[in-house]
Amino acid sequence: MTLAHRLRAAALSGLTLAVFGLASCGGGGNPLGNPANVSNPPGVGGQKLSFAYFQKCINPIFLAQLQINVGGTNSTNTCAGSGCHDTTTGTGGAFRVVPSATALDLTDPANTPDVIRASAMYKNFYSAQGEVVNGSLTQSRLLAKPQLLNVLHGGGLIFADAQDPNVKLISYWITHPAPLGQDEFSTATYSMFTPADPNTGTCNTQ
Repeated sequence: MTLAHRLRAAALSGLTLAVFGLASCGGGGNPLGNPANVSNPPGVGGQKLSFAYFQKCINPIFLAQLQINVGGTNSTNTCAGSGCHDTTTGTGGAFRVVPSATALDLTDPANTPDVIRASAMYKNFYSAQGEVVNGSLTQSRLLAKPQLLNVLHGGGLIFADAQDPNVKLISYWITHPAPLGQDEFSTATYSMFTPADPNTGTCNTQ
């Protein structure tokens, strides 16, 4: 056998060992394909964002006439507008808003968690929460997209910077979840208002 043949045989032998090595790490099967089993463990933390603060301080942002800049052209529109994030006529991806959602009195015993979760306002809350990475402002699309922070937004630039009053409200909501182990209706989140009352209090931002 010539030297060239010997080198080629050695290389093939090494490749075979490498393939078997990969197979032992990947759970069997084709080492160049997908693993046989994929495990997606649940996330940790699990703190809930405040429904009370969302209803009073965040949902109105979606209904307000906002200045927008799309490719240098300025105009006004709402997040919940037709062609944007309206739940029936919107084209703005997974984030959806029911414009007609009405506020619920959270101090009324009749408004149990089950009643609230069946409401249109809760649908808005649930959809908005899906655009949030708890505790992370830069990774939360609810903030990143309207500010065009390294991500495209078909609706253009909505919030010029972090000093925008709406950005401050959304930022406060994202960074002040309910205490660990309590749900989104926790009365502990009423401290996000001054006074600490979801009906009469004003929305804190710091």
